[in-house]
Amino acid sequence: MESVDAHALADRQMPDGIGPYDASVSRGSPFSQLLRSVKQAGLLERRSRYYAWKITLTTALWVGGWIAFVIIGDSWWQVGVAVLLAGIFTQLGFLGHDAGHRQVFDSRRANDTIGVLLANLGVGLSYGWWIDKHSRHHAHPNDEDRDPDIGVGAFVFTTRQANAGRGVARWRYRYQAYAFFPLLLLEAINLRVASIRYLAGRDKSHRRREALLLGAHMIGYLTLVFLVLSPLNAVVFIAVHQGLFGLYMGCSFAPNHKGMPTLSSADESDFLRRQVLTSRNVRGSWFIDFAFGGLNYQIEHHLFPSMPRPNLRHAQHLARTFCAEHGVPYAQTSLIDSYRQALRHLNTVGRSILPASVT
Repeated sequence: MESVDAHALADRQMPDGIGPYDASVSRGSPFSQLLRSVKQAGLLERRSRYYAWKITLTTALWVGGWIAFVIIGDSWWQVGVAVLLAGIFTQLGFLGHDAGHRQVFDSRRANDTIGVLLANLGVGLSYGWWIDKHSRHHAHPNDEDRDPDIGVGAFVFTTRQANAGRGVARWRYRYQAYAFFPLLLLEAINLRVASIRYLAGRDKSHRRREALLLGAHMIGYLTLVFLVLSPLNAVVFIAVHQGLFGLYMGCSFAPNHKGMPTLSSADESDFLRRQVLTSRNVRGSWFIDFAFGGLNYQIEHHLFPSMPRPNLRHAQHLARTFCAEHGVPYAQTSLIDSYRQALRHLNTVGRSILPASVT
């Protein structure tokens, strides 16, 4: 696929910060009625104070974690610091996600600035790459032809994808459900490789800025770790930190769409149904809201991508009631059951692989 300007793509797919562009999102569409109710409730208004303290606190924890790392020095206690920093890195990633959806500021430039700082410098991931990929996901959720999140890779999500595999990949897909959580330990590496590939593409000014910040993160990270720790301890620290960071990130996104209906480019569902039918909410307490960065309200997030994170739970009643009135299935389950459904789907797809002689 030819590389595109991620910011221009986001503009085309998220007009006025409402959501992916679709002709059905018009004044006469069912979704417009729900949108009107949400606007009247003030749920699309920015929550500046919330994000001010959230970003300040999370950044302070990031700095504090690295100060603790230096103070503790060359010790096996650094494994605990690695666990702590894995959680903080993921929370920074959630804030970068919110900035990418323009939830933080009214200005696109302000959102992009904080997003690049949090993602490239703070976490070590390309903000532009994520905007490119995530915008396409929101425009075509669970579309096996156009959603990059269910494209063929370490896993396959449809029978067609599974039976297209060859050789070792075919065998691996058959048992992919068992490898799901172990492979998430490598997700941080996968995200960084994808970021570097994106930034190594066609030369653009915003990519140069991103590349500099990403390079500063990686050089600073490796330099600090190997200066403070012995080689063995450094390798263990990096493995634990990056492994748990990838696992946490993967576990945060896995319940959202995996195991929900998949679509194709021929599907003609309207915006409301396309977003709701392919998404799943995870119910729980304030802790679930915190741990998943608001992504547990996946249906509301897909309907209103620019809605500030703390407003999603307030929009849930409106969205769920509206779906019930219009006969649109609204999926919500527990965290454990969401993983069970995702793994069951991966196993079903894997077991659907026909013998090589048949295909």
